[in-house]
Amino acid sequence: MKITMAHGSGGESTSALIKDVFSKCFKNEILDKLEDSAVVTGSGKIAVTTDSFVVTPLIFPGGDIGRLAVCGTVNDLLMSGATPKYITCGAVLEEGLDIDLLDKVIASMAQTAEEAGVIIVSGDTKVIENRGAEPGLIINTSGIGFIDESKEPVGPFNLKDGDKLLVTGNLGDHHAAILGCRMGIENDIKSDCAPLGDIVGNLLADNIRVHAMRDVTRGGLGTVLNEFASASECNIEIDEESLPVDPSVKEFCGLLGLDPIYMGNEGKALIVVHKDDAQKALTIVKNAKYGANAQIIGQVIKDRSKNDDNYVILNTKLGGKRVVGLMYGEGLPRIC
Repeated sequence: MKITMAHGSGGESTSALIKDVFSKCFKNEILDKLEDSAVVTGSGKIAVTTDSFVVTPLIFPGGDIGRLAVCGTVNDLLMSGATPKYITCGAVLEEGLDIDLLDKVIASMAQTAEEAGVIIVSGDTKVIENRGAEPGLIINTSGIGFIDESKEPVGPFNLKDGDKLLVTGNLGDHHAAILGCRMGIENDIKSDCAPLGDIVGNLLADNIRVHAMRDVTRGGLGTVLNEFASASECNIEIDEESLPVDPSVKEFCGLLGLDPIYMGNEGKALIVVHKDDAQKALTIVKNAKYGANAQIIGQVIKDRSKNDDNYVILNTKLGGKRVVGLMYGEGLPRIC
């Protein structure tokens, strides 16, 4: 069965779609009330985020757009030091979309929400006319997380001289998986799409002095490093030998002329910690779910004038130095 414009009419077809797909998968005592807004218990200080997800294909090696939507929203909340609690789901369906495919995506979204420890409390569906290509699906989410005000705030503004930079795993997996699938290049690369709650929760529970966190998504590690250097008015130095990249992804990058530093991920984070906590933090991350390939990749340097430019310097394998600038242009090919 396919999505038709009648599914967006607000009538019987809409009710059946919501009942047979969304309510079935997202079932919980808050959403089951089907009110215009969800009433939930709150907290003194909260983090709020919103995002929209578009990807081709909708189901890809290692994940799908539903898992992607939950992970992207949850990870954004985690990076501010918040504990994710609630998310919403808005789905824009193109006429002709296969309902069995939609059901798989929504079921995956529900399973990922359960893994991440969040509740999907509200949602909306809209149906639009097909634009003449393969019928698509757009998912918009908003997320709410609670912040422990007894903890020090984390953010890119908070980097200190000598801080160590830790990447939670291999770079470029998601980008390579999507692009390879889209181009019909046979390989065994799978998306790293994953919620990072176990990693972040374990670090904070062990009182690691975390100064900043950011999930490494579009624009890749290079973009995040430059944003951090600018926000904290510092230089950042990283070592090429320390950057974790799967051999299959290295080969893929060599084939297409891509640089893993600028490739997108959906289950990796850059975490900046106090230099004295770095080795302990690395052990914690490596022992957490999705952190086995974590590495310390560099450090923060603040012995400079505030009027100086902010640089990200890569120490190359050949013993030279290279400036890692902001990604220029659109970052083609786009992966979302």
